[in-house]
Amino acid sequence: MSVKEATIDREESTRSTASSGTTRGYATLTAKAKLAPFSFERRQPREHDVLIDIQYCGICHSDIHQARDEWGDAIFPMVPGHEITGIVRTVGGKVAKFKVGDRVGVGCFVDSCRTCPECRQGMEQYCEVRTSWTYNGREKDETPTYGGYSENVVVDENYVLRIPDGLPLDATAPLLCAGITLYSPLKHWKAGPGKKVAIVGMGGLGHMGVKLAHALGGEVTVLSQSLRKQEDGLRLGADHYYATTDPGTFTKLERHFDLIINTVSADLNWNDYLKLLKVDGSMVVVGLPENENAVKAGVLARGRRSLAGSAIGGIRETQEMLDFCGEHKIVSDIEITPIQKVNEAYERVLKSDVRYRFVIDMASLKGH
Repeated sequence: MSVKEATIDREESTRSTASSGTTRGYATLTAKAKLAPFSFERRQPREHDVLIDIQYCGICHSDIHQARDEWGDAIFPMVPGHEITGIVRTVGGKVAKFKVGDRVGVGCFVDSCRTCPECRQGMEQYCEVRTSWTYNGREKDETPTYGGYSENVVVDENYVLRIPDGLPLDATAPLLCAGITLYSPLKHWKAGPGKKVAIVGMGGLGHMGVKLAHALGGEVTVLSQSLRKQEDGLRLGADHYYATTDPGTFTKLERHFDLIINTVSADLNWNDYLKLLKVDGSMVVVGLPENENAVKAGVLARGRRSLAGSAIGGIRETQEMLDFCGEHKIVSDIEITPIQKVNEAYERVLKSDVRYRFVIDMASLKGH
């Protein structure tokens, strides 16, 4: 066998037969338990799979909700994490989109039915059959999914994203959830030049909304509980910043906005915010409050206003978002944490004590 033939043979072996083996990560075993070291098996890469060595994983507020079973139907043990960036280590024999060494990401889901109307339109996040979530979900064979608080992940190439070269892997990780959660409604409701856009909340989601709405060309206003983060908001691209604890805010801004994106999960009186919309304006809810909200039909009818909701985005739109962020040099404002401090990070998220997203450096697992 020649040197060239031997090299090709080794490459083909790497493409088709490598197994991720035992994977180290952090998991919670019950809703009341702290996250702790946990080892589990990743599947051997199939012909269309990509094996990714995880470099960074963002901490999303939904990780906390699910790890504590606050939304119900939790699957334990649970390895959270759906804001994943890393490097391709192995590709299956029929993978066409990625190669070893590529910089990639994985977001909130790793599969869907692929045949329903939503999937065919590139809106896999709304799959009417079943979306396989990156963690706390199930594959088509009912195997539980384990997320990005771990060394590696195996994902079908069709659900992997390419990270633009100019974006750092650490600060890009939150784009896989926080970024697309704001980009999708901003694009769908046509935020851009000539549009007055309000972002409710200046947190992990809200700060991404400010950056993206500004880059899209909208006139951006932050509506936050106080003026404590005003300097940050203006720095990130907001044109205006108002405190919602000031009653004058709601009087001054009545019938002012074309679009309001509400990122807040706390209970708010949505009627107050709906009155801030112009005729034909829309308020889109991306935060998930615990309690139901009573909306007055008259508030909607008197301005032909719309109240809507939005989830993440499909694979095609998420790649579009990443490319847009690459073009405009947009990433999340982050604080890096080792995996060993993940429980502490959770408590700080609950206290809004981070500006603006925690990202776990998965290299910290090596020293465990």
